Amino acid sequence: MSAQAEHDRLRRETEEIRRQLDALLRDETSWKGRQAEALAQAEELEGRQQTAEEALEDLAGRPEALAEQREVLSQALEDAEIERRAAADALVEGERAARAADKALRDIERGEAQAREGLVRAEASVEAARAECRTVATTIAEKRDCTPEALAADLPDDASLPPLAEAETALAQVLRERDALGPVNLRAEQEARELEEQVSTLTLERDDLVAAIARLRQGINELNKEGRARLLESFRQVDQHFQGLFQRLFGGGRAHLTLVEAEDPLEAGLEIMASPPGKRLQSLSLLSGGEQALTATALLFAVFLTNPAPICVLDEVDAPLDDANVDRFCTMLRELTDTTRTRFLVVTHHRMTMARMDRLFGVTMAERGVSSLVSVDLRRAADLVEN
Repeated sequence: MSAQAEHDRLRRETEEIRRQLDALLRDETSWKGRQAEALAQAEELEGRQQTAEEALEDLAGRPEALAEQREVLSQALEDAEIERRAAADALVEGERAARAADKALRDIERGEAQAREGLVRAEASVEAARAECRTVATTIAEKRDCTPEALAADLPDDASLPPLAEAETALAQVLRERDALGPVNLRAEQEARELEEQVSTLTLERDDLVAAIARLRQGINELNKEGRARLLESFRQVDQHFQGLFQRLFGGGRAHLTLVEAEDPLEAGLEIMASPPGKRLQSLSLLSGGEQALTATALLFAVFLTNPAPICVLDEVDAPLDDANVDRFCTMLRELTDTTRTRFLVVTHHRMTMARMDRLFGVTMAERGVSSLVSVDLRRAADLVEN
């Protein structure tokens, strides 16, 4: 056993030595390659050094040549700057001369335009004078039946004519006086009698209208008086019913109606003051949604008690109410039905309200897109259940 172990140990050591030997051979090969690369790089660096030295020798004489070239270019630059300044001065002089020429041209064109306008105005004045002469000749021919030349021949040699403005003013005054006289009216007396008859008729009609207006105002006053009395009486009855219904619907509290904004009942507005249990008296607009609905219901029922109607439609008035208020609402509705004989049509989705009705009507959709009306007589159904 010891010989076998020794043999295995020697074999492992041999293999380890072989691996190390192989690694050394690989390292040797790698170092030889690196050596070759280093030699090549050294040769390349020597070539580059030689090239740089040759370039350095070539550039050693360049500063003197560049200095000479710089002096030549500086002289050329100075000459060019002198030429540029001369050209700039010439340009300024040319622009000044051009502006002067433009100004002279504009002055000439302006003078020409003014001369043309003067010529046009003179021609227009001449044409207007000719037209005025033709108008005056036509007027003289119509009124004096002669030509202007013949009219001028009839005037004495030493006759002096007044100024034109004064003559036109005198003529206008004479024409106004003639027009004020008007034509001679041969039917003036007959027209005066007809006008007197019309005035008499209009006077009678005016007196009739004044009397009719007085009677109408008296009738309006009587109607207003009777309307105020009826309105106040109806207001008193509605207010009395409203106070009682409000306390029954709210289980307490107080409320009343008030006429505001005017002393005349026919022109006054209506203000609803309400105080639910536990709250102060305030306007209807300051109450909650459910309180406003109950207050409005009380006012509606108060109007029905004052002036019952055969039919009343209530559209979801119980929507903002809780179950307790819905029960009070249904109880009040039943009492009003028995008292006023009014038929109430209630639109509702509340189960308690539907349970307190006599008959239910609903719309159902047994098939998609097909609606059908159904009805249930709850009173009859209750009688059938009891029997």
